[in-house]
Amino acid sequence: MAFPSDIPFRPKMVDCWKHYSKRKFVSDLAAGVTVGIVALPLAMAFGIASGATPQAGIFTAVIAGFLISALGGSRVQIGGPTGAFIVVVYGIIAHYGFANLLICTVMAGVILVIMGVARFGAVIKFIPLPVTFGFTNGIAILILTTQIKDFFGLKLESVPSDFFAKMTALFDSFPTVSTMTFGVALCSLLLIIFWPPDWGRIVPASIVAVVLGTLVVTFFRLPVETIGSRFGSVPQGLPPFHVPAFTLNHLQDLVRPATTIALLGAIESLLSAVVADGMIDDRHDSNQELIAQGLANIACPFFGGIPATGAIARTATNIRSGAQSPIAGMIHAATLLVILLVAASLAKFIPLATLSAVLMMVAFNMGEWREFRMLSKYPKSDVTVFLTTFGLTVVFGLTVAVEVGMILAAFLFIRRISETTKVTLVDEATDLEGDHQSLRGKVIPPGVLVFNVFGALMFGAAEKLENILLHSHQEPKVLILRMQKVVAMDSTALNTLGHLHLKLQKRGIVLILSGPHTQPYVLMENSGFLDELGRENIAGNVDDAIAKAKALAHP
Repeated sequence: MAFPSDIPFRPKMVDCWKHYSKRKFVSDLAAGVTVGIVALPLAMAFGIASGATPQAGIFTAVIAGFLISALGGSRVQIGGPTGAFIVVVYGIIAHYGFANLLICTVMAGVILVIMGVARFGAVIKFIPLPVTFGFTNGIAILILTTQIKDFFGLKLESVPSDFFAKMTALFDSFPTVSTMTFGVALCSLLLIIFWPPDWGRIVPASIVAVVLGTLVVTFFRLPVETIGSRFGSVPQGLPPFHVPAFTLNHLQDLVRPATTIALLGAIESLLSAVVADGMIDDRHDSNQELIAQGLANIACPFFGGIPATGAIARTATNIRSGAQSPIAGMIHAATLLVILLVAASLAKFIPLATLSAVLMMVAFNMGEWREFRMLSKYPKSDVTVFLTTFGLTVVFGLTVAVEVGMILAAFLFIRRISETTKVTLVDEATDLEGDHQSLRGKVIPPGVLVFNVFGALMFGAAEKLENILLHSHQEPKVLILRMQKVVAMDSTALNTLGHLHLKLQKRGIVLILSGPHTQPYVLMENSGFLDELGRENIAGNVDDAIAKAKALAHP
């Protein structure tokens, strides 16, 4: 079957299908089944930890996993519920309820589709790493705190979403720790940690822990809480299509959490796609990936699912298992569906202590802990952004952390740009330019000053133009701004340049611009500044500028 080559938004599946073969299918089948088995305990654990149900996690893994692979822009990306969403989803359910979480997820999906259609995929990559690492480590800490109750078997009715209230409640209930539950959780965690990597390629450690933990608890009838004792039986098969109930009054309150889900989903899915590209020497389509993520998040809530995104660990497992195309991700979803249809009734025997151990390991692997050791080697501005985002994520949640972190990073970036922009007085003795633009060996006429402007002339550095005459101790007749090192200019800097021209004009001083680049020149042209300055006062190089200045200073 032939596909048109000019599709504006083109799933990776279209390109992979052209050269698909039986050999590739066999590899995809093995990889898809493997990842499906790995994803089973994770999907249930993410559903439970998010404050939903284990089946909500599985439904999400099936529906979102299939759609993200079939429609996405990455060849081997695996989608589904992830640890990054646990804290966000838990907070939304606590504040607005599960029904509004479904509406929130649909809204986030619409935002993601709009981002993809508007080709914002590349923009997401410009989020500073200190912000990304900050909230990633903060989320890892919060996941660990959400698992303390089930890991130790604490008698606590519900865990508050607020960090300090949560830690206080956990501390107060610690005398109720269950030795038996803690023993099962600790043994499960140690098994996952020390399971040989070579064996893990055949049978994942999390699967072994879940199976052994379930067998031990069931066979010895240990008094340990299970999925069945808390949630009842996991239903077999997907639930029927259902439109979530909503009211227009709540939509305004859900905009911020929906935006948080969309932004986090975009960041994590594209980071996962970049990691996958490096492992298979490929290049994903970020905009198509956002569209697929959006469509998956729109569809999941109609079947009781929770937010989904690209999963780095499962994507890496998919690649290491031999995945060749998006078919592997679709088989992973089909594998989960088969398990749901055939063996869902057995899920009720799985101990929550074992699933908490699985999530403890997920949280530990999720954190970029080495970043703390590297803080002393980073610029102070990056350290400030990292620690601020990390602290705010832990204490106030991801929404506040990302907002403040991005604002702080933007201000520090502006300051850094301002610091790199220089306006200096030069002459034939101090000039270090090459021969073409050099002042060496050239006579600067009396009454003429030459200033060198270096860097991006943006609003953060515009005030340096205002103070330009403070650099000199004489009143010139002509002032030359050498601008060949100004690669970009914004409207604020142009406005400041206009004010400088007016000030100089009132004092009888002529302003000449030497060698402006294309972007600043076009900006000055479109704004009408060139006509205000006088086009005769624009010089192509410093030789022409000095010749013009000499004629003006000594007519």
